[in-house]
Amino acid sequence: MIRTVESEPHVSAPVLAAYSYCEAVTGQQARNFAYGIRLLPTPKRRAMSALYAFSRRVDDIGDGTLADDVKLTRLEDTRALLTRVRDGAVEEDDTDPVAVALDHAARAFPIPLDGLDELIDGVQMDVRGETYETWDDLKVYCRCVAGAIGRLSLGVFGTEAGARGAERASEYADTLGLALQLTNILRDVREDAEGGRTYLPADDLAKFGCSAGFNGPTPPEGSDFAGLVHFEVRRARALFAEGYRLLPMLDRRSGACVAAMAGIYRRLLDRIEREPEAVLHGRVSLPGREKAYVAVRGLSGLDARHVSRRTVRRRA
Repeated sequence: MIRTVESEPHVSAPVLAAYSYCEAVTGQQARNFAYGIRLLPTPKRRAMSALYAFSRRVDDIGDGTLADDVKLTRLEDTRALLTRVRDGAVEEDDTDPVAVALDHAARAFPIPLDGLDELIDGVQMDVRGETYETWDDLKVYCRCVAGAIGRLSLGVFGTEAGARGAERASEYADTLGLALQLTNILRDVREDAEGGRTYLPADDLAKFGCSAGFNGPTPPEGSDFAGLVHFEVRRARALFAEGYRLLPMLDRRSGACVAAMAGIYRRLLDRIEREPEAVLHGRVSLPGREKAYVAVRGLSGLDARHVSRRTVRRRA
């Protein structure tokens, strides 16, 4: 069982200020993520904000306009900061609020900080312009930038005492991260292409006549773009189905958080499936009212109960 903490002792003013900074970053930069974590009790919500703020810093380096060699140096600087957190060498009066908040979160929860090293590895792959021949190749990248986030989050959530199959919780959290990342890749295919990045596996692109890329609002001439999108959607749905097995292992509010975040991305996937070419015209998103509905559904436990019933039927 992965142990968790539901309450915490007095939190000092400098640490509270650091958490407030991280929560502001999360609210401004990660609306989908913020919808989920607002369902958590305060200690877990703060810890998740600290994880997000550090992750956002890493992503911003990779997505920024600096020269590649400068980006790689900055990424190693973030790795050095992570080492300080891991070694307990961050003081409460440190001038970096993200370091202060992450240090406190790592003391309060059993967060596997090595996952943040994996995130840095994944962003370094971006900076180096790596491409992926097969789905197995792409999975390595997705596990670094998203599966690791799932495992880090599980360190905050914990699992319920006596939860059946809890020894596989980390595996399911990783798989759910892959599902979210593949959905991101489909949603951002045009934006990534304009930035000179291609994530979808080269063999999938070739199979559907899309090797020319996606630099315009229409698919490559003679391609089966809809076929490519539907193929990747089916792959993502299989990952969601496997990753959702995590839900019954979590307490109600942690399960609601995961169900809300994953539910938003599943609905994005539905939209992409219905209108594949929409991703070539701009970023596909959900209106706020639909996100709110997904959050309420998660808090009600409907998704967790559905997964539990389905799992029981399979075992029978």
